[in-house]
Amino acid sequence: MELDRSDNVHTVKRRLQIALNFPTEESSLTYGDMVLTNDLSAVRNDSPLLLKRNFMHRSSSTPCLSPTGRDLQQKDRSGPIEILGQSECFSVVKQMVKDIVKAMKLGVDPLPVHSGLGGAYYFRNKKGDSVAIVKPTDEEPFAPNNPKGFVGKALGQPGLKSSVRVGETGFREVAAYLLDYNRFANVPPTALVKITHSVFNVNDGVKGNKAREKKLVSSKIASFQKFVAHDFDASDHGTSSFPVASVHRIGILDVRIFNTDRHGGNLLVKKVGTFGEVELIPIDHGLCLPETLEDPYFEWIHWPQASIPFSDEEIEYIQKLDPVKDCEMLRRELPMIREACLRVLVLCTVFLKEAASYGLCLAEIGEMMTREFRGGEEEPSELEVVCIEAKRSVTERDVFSPRSDVVIGEAEFQFDLDCDELESVLTDDYFTRNPFSNGRSSLGKLEESIKEEEDEDEEDEDITEKAVPMITLKDSFFSSAAFHEKSTSLSKLSTSMKNTHLSDTGRKNNTKPLTRGKSENTSSGHKSANEQLQVSASFVKVADMKEDEWVLFLERFQELLGPAFAKRKTATLSKRQRLGTSCQF
Repeated sequence: MELDRSDNVHTVKRRLQIALNFPTEESSLTYGDMVLTNDLSAVRNDSPLLLKRNFMHRSSSTPCLSPTGRDLQQKDRSGPIEILGQSECFSVVKQMVKDIVKAMKLGVDPLPVHSGLGGAYYFRNKKGDSVAIVKPTDEEPFAPNNPKGFVGKALGQPGLKSSVRVGETGFREVAAYLLDYNRFANVPPTALVKITHSVFNVNDGVKGNKAREKKLVSSKIASFQKFVAHDFDASDHGTSSFPVASVHRIGILDVRIFNTDRHGGNLLVKKVGTFGEVELIPIDHGLCLPETLEDPYFEWIHWPQASIPFSDEEIEYIQKLDPVKDCEMLRRELPMIREACLRVLVLCTVFLKEAASYGLCLAEIGEMMTREFRGGEEEPSELEVVCIEAKRSVTERDVFSPRSDVVIGEAEFQFDLDCDELESVLTDDYFTRNPFSNGRSSLGKLEESIKEEEDEDEEDEDITEKAVPMITLKDSFFSSAAFHEKSTSLSKLSTSMKNTHLSDTGRKNNTKPLTRGKSENTSSGHKSANEQLQVSASFVKVADMKEDEWVLFLERFQELLGPAFAKRKTATLSKRQRLGTSCQF
């Protein structure tokens, strides 16, 4: 569990109650021999905490205990499906749960979904119609109980995306639904549930060599989403018939939640009316709200609808968005969500609001968030360049302030248990290609000239495997003494990052593609997570800033957006002029 400095014993116990479905009111949280009352300052990195039930006292004259009303209330009376969360948005889900439970009692079993990389199941009503699709968190790609052979990682490790951990896509599905206020983007009702059934997969042993011969009735935490009957998905249909409003609304949601996986296959198309009208239903939001900025994927970015300006109704909806209230709501409904994810939500919502106010269309906004590939390498997006400049300003302020004399040590990361996993994956030879002079937006004080650091001895060619590289930008925060000291401290904290991320980026064309064939390193047909997708570089982090730094960063970020938008408008106009007068949008 990742803890924040603002957390206390109550919030930790609340998270455990949601995750384990276990009442924590009559329990104590201990650290070693110390019973934690409220303060968590004694806890250190990777510390084991013990949640134990308090002793129950009874009179010596009563040999047996009679359960009180409170004891009965705490008893698990949820049945085979229990909704985790109290939002009013789950009212539709509650009715679906009732229908499914009735069907289960009549012997109507769920059906496994054979497509996709993770475990998923259609739960049906008594008529045999699919009502909901359920995705257990421990059957995600690379999770221990994945039924399709994609195993090899523990829950909490980086998954399909390096910034989204194994076992944590389920609550992101719910977050996307909760953030889709007034069903603006048409996300189907989704909730997090504890669900019990023998259909779920349980692999035999940690290696997942084979499924157990005996069917086990297991309880799992899963995302529970309403099944929407549809005619096809966007990959099987031409985009010309898609309503402009539907494309805009889905795009607005994708930008807010920084969806890294919006493709045609997770946009369902449903025919409505008799004149070819269709309705779009966005699904599969498990790879949204990453812990750090990376390269998103927006299928709609090249659709003609995305180049049409926002309507007044859409502008009004965007301007009413409140990222602070969004974060408060998500902390309340999904206490397991990480602060890093919430910061990405805030950052992208602010970016969307400012961009819409400036007059940018959806396609321009998506392009500014998307990275480009030059020479086979990723370059930071225009959004990331603005973030880098904003963070440089904040870091320079700290360097020249009296606080900069304080030594940065491990105490600074007391509750940042996983800060090492978010360390930037950068190499010297990448920066010598001057990634910021990409012709899109080189902002303010960010210099295009980059000082190249080369070692005298070529025998240290793969130095990236030995230490976090030191990149020197002219007048940039990377060259400050504070950043160097911080990098050194982080490099000592993390060995796993150096052995995976940095060693992979230090070599060209050395990453194996994700395949469905047999692994070279396993005797079974199961695929190891170590053979998965190539790690995407992280050019800027938002999770490592203290609260006051984060506030200053957001202020500076907003100040820099104006020049960035102006450059984008100039680039767009020049591109249109090159197309000729007959190609006006």
